Amino acid sequence: MHKLMTSLLLSALAMAALPASAEIVVIVSQKNPATRMFSEQASQFFLGKSNLFTPVDQPESSHIRAEFYQKIADKDPAQVKALWSKLVFTGKATPPKEYANSAEVKKAVAADPKAIGYIDKSAVDDSVKVILTLP
Repeated sequence: MHKLMTSLLLSALAMAALPASAEIVVIVSQKNPATRMFSEQASQFFLGKSNLFTPVDQPESSHIRAEFYQKIADKDPAQVKALWSKLVFTGKATPPKEYANSAEVKKAVAADPKAIGYIDKSAVDDSVKVILTLP
């Protein structure tokens, strides 16, 4: 019994040491008429394939940004940067404006009915509307 308890405790500690995967949500302003969106649709805005919404990004070095692009488009940060470099070079699009953190992204999205951003679900409040939750 003691051996089993020790084993369970060690397993729990090992799980706690792993970085937790954040639940990421895609948000828009309360003034935006959108109510829900699929991942494929959201990726269009963040990858410069549509300008219906104005994407707002997290810092390039942030973990949430890497996780977001992996979940929404199956792309790593280098692939996303290369894609945007090509779009900017050819004059087809302007990359999303970067903000320092989820609080700043939320503030920018809340202030602009055309903006779309992503933040950790724990940062959501009534200033924005969640239109997509990424697993």
